[in-house]
Amino acid sequence: MAVRSGTAKRRDDIRSRLKSGAWSIPRLAAELGTSESTIRRDLRELAEAGEVIRTIGGATAAGYVEPPLGQRMEHQAEAKDAIAAHALSHLSGQVRTIFLDAGSTTVRVAERLRDRDDLTVITRGLEIALTLAHPNGPRVTMVGGEVSTLSHGTTGALSDHALARLHVDVAFLGADAVDPDVGIGEPTLAEARTKELIAERARSVIVLADSSKSGREVPAWAPLPDGWIWIDETGARATK
Repeated sequence: MAVRSGTAKRRDDIRSRLKSGAWSIPRLAAELGTSESTIRRDLRELAEAGEVIRTIGGATAAGYVEPPLGQRMEHQAEAKDAIAAHALSHLSGQVRTIFLDAGSTTVRVAERLRDRDDLTVITRGLEIALTLAHPNGPRVTMVGGEVSTLSHGTTGALSDHALARLHVDVAFLGADAVDPDVGIGEPTLAEARTKELIAERARSVIVLADSSKSGREVPAWAPLPDGWIWIDETGARATK
């Protein structure tokens, strides 16, 4: 049976909103100007089609699972090396304190900073801290919190508490998905919130992500401030 145009548009609107994370049925109904029973029917049929995941009283987007960090370390290796080289050009003499996100691409940046004793590096990534922890390297501050078994990055209340009290010259962020008009996408709301928070505390925000991450469907999105930069394997790309 063909789906009516009004129904198709409403379901497109639902899919779009669920990219930001889980939404409740009442919130969707109010946002889209329809009844809760209509939203329940939409979500039921979208879930049956594998397009959304039902939650208690609502839904979130489906179709994306973050690979473990070890699996990602060698994926797109040449692209990640190129991105790391481009990233170094943004460390001018006026940059003293940077945030280096957890992730496989940011590890490659860390490897190039091992002798930069003029820098202070704040990170939530276990591999980043270990890579930089040697006598002639930068000063390293590790942000605490709950450790993700997939990304080896910290999130949660303790992480948010620390990040809200910091300020950095440059924040280098990893991403599971990138939209030049929106920001970065993550597998969980906690990851998205953590990156949104540090972006608010940085003078300059630079996303390090290869071009394959453009247009991915992920459950949660972190909007970034105007003027943020996206670096892929070709160099800096235009954003909003």
